[in-house]
Amino acid sequence: MTHYGHFIGGSFVPGTDFDENRNPSDTRDIVGLYARGGEADIDAAVAAAEAAFPAWAGASLSVRSEALRRIADGITARQGQLADMLAREEGKTLGEAIGEVRRAAATFAYYSAEILHARGAVYDGLASGQSIETVHRPLGVIGIITPWNFPIAIPAWKSAPALAYGNTVVLKPAELTPGTAWLLADVIRESGLPDGVFNLVMGPGRVIGSRLCESAGVRAITFTGSSDVGRGVARSAVEHGLKKVQLELGGKNPLVVMDDADLGTAVAAALDGAYGSTGQRCTASSRLIVHDAVHDEFVTALVSELQTVTVGDARAAGTRMGPAVSAEQLQQDLDYIGLGGEEGAELAFGGEALHLATPGHFLQPTLLTGTRNDWRINQEEIFGPVATVIRVDDYDEAVEFANDVDYGLSAGIITRSLARARDFSARSQAGLISVNRSPAGSEYHVPFGGAKASSYGSREQGTAAREFFTTTSTIYTHPGEV
Repeated sequence: MTHYGHFIGGSFVPGTDFDENRNPSDTRDIVGLYARGGEADIDAAVAAAEAAFPAWAGASLSVRSEALRRIADGITARQGQLADMLAREEGKTLGEAIGEVRRAAATFAYYSAEILHARGAVYDGLASGQSIETVHRPLGVIGIITPWNFPIAIPAWKSAPALAYGNTVVLKPAELTPGTAWLLADVIRESGLPDGVFNLVMGPGRVIGSRLCESAGVRAITFTGSSDVGRGVARSAVEHGLKKVQLELGGKNPLVVMDDADLGTAVAAALDGAYGSTGQRCTASSRLIVHDAVHDEFVTALVSELQTVTVGDARAAGTRMGPAVSAEQLQQDLDYIGLGGEEGAELAFGGEALHLATPGHFLQPTLLTGTRNDWRINQEEIFGPVATVIRVDDYDEAVEFANDVDYGLSAGIITRSLARARDFSARSQAGLISVNRSPAGSEYHVPFGGAKASSYGSREQGTAAREFFTTTSTIYTHPGEV
């Protein structure tokens, strides 16, 4: 069995304790033994990142740009290996995994070009002859804590801008998916990035994530994960040095289907939004808010499509939906399905764990109808292939229900009415709003983030990322003083 260590100061270092990484499509398959780090490992990684920071922050834009381009090329060159690992350890289908790997490569390539654009601004001062300019400076060491559901895309969209803007990085990946992050570190090692600029420490969040938040050498923390854990991260980061904090948290996202909707478009959007990536994404549209006039027809058509979804080994040909990531996640999904029944929901499709050729965490895609928006299954994030249908009488009730939840990450509407599309975009309390497409997707060159309990701090991705990964200095120059 292969042992995989941390990546600190430009080298892989052996661990002393290790965790098994098991394949959720076949729990007999041990992917590898990955180091379970402790506080000393985080301290060493932060020290390496601190030592590397001055030279990296002072490196020319061309040096940083070329470094990120080499990483992008390295990801592309090892696309097959990375996608296979991602599918094997997380349970995303191989096709979805390939798409995620390509997204990671594109993100590094984007930031390799984006940093070559103008960096600051020049203003005329109020006093005669005075000039004012702003410059964006790197922060220092960035602590990055990422979830298991996008094990290369999220590390990429946090690490790439952090590095592009001159910071150094300590990445703590999710315990369930260390293999993909380890391969990303290996790609970065092969790219020739200076020692200590990027570091990887694996292990439990309660130990190494906490230490990362507490470390005096870390200047900012960017976290994606559950709302409860995120609140703890924010408290710790602020208490220990007033660190800059960015949080991307949960969602309970609506897809509104109006009476004038194209039902083919609506079903396709629901199928992707609620069941893509096994429903294990924070942008999943798990609440389907459907106008009474098309409710029955929509449900019938969606059930017909769900009957064609093949659940199986994530890497097998023909699989359209892989397993839940773990036994715990599968049980959580089943518990919420049971809760839905207790609250009065009708089971339109699915609802059962599947026992297939290999022992894995397989679940039927599940659709619950006859639900009320104030039930727990419509207010709490399930994070699995479970969607609910909420029947509404008119457009205003649909908007009311769409917004009546603690979260505000993504929202979508299917309608032929331009007036409704514009009104929904104006009234929706979500950070990501989609019209006539699945609201679960996003693109790397535009801002990403939500409202209410879904996000805290500045936006991720695109040019918006600069706000978090830099600090702005305003420089006043008076003609008599130079």
